[in-house]
Amino acid sequence: MCLAIPAKVAALEEGNLATVDILGVTREISVDLTPQAQVGDYVLVHAGFAIEVVDEQFALETIELVRQFPELADLDTQPAA
Repeated sequence: MCLAIPAKVAALEEGNLATVDILGVTREISVDLTPQAQVGDYVLVHAGFAIEVVDEQFALETIELVRQFPELADLDTQPAA
């Protein structure tokens, strides 16, 4: 099963690319499917693409769920030892 993870757009770049923050990690993604995305918006990211702009409340609630069940997103949210 694949999940889309909420991310906050930190910067928009040339070539329909954006830098986003996903659980404290920055990634470069494509905004080809969400040209309306702006800096500060939350987007759902799947396979390197922003697939939808979502409201902040939904994004923060979803991020909290991911933090509670990191195995669902194949994330390790614990600091490395």
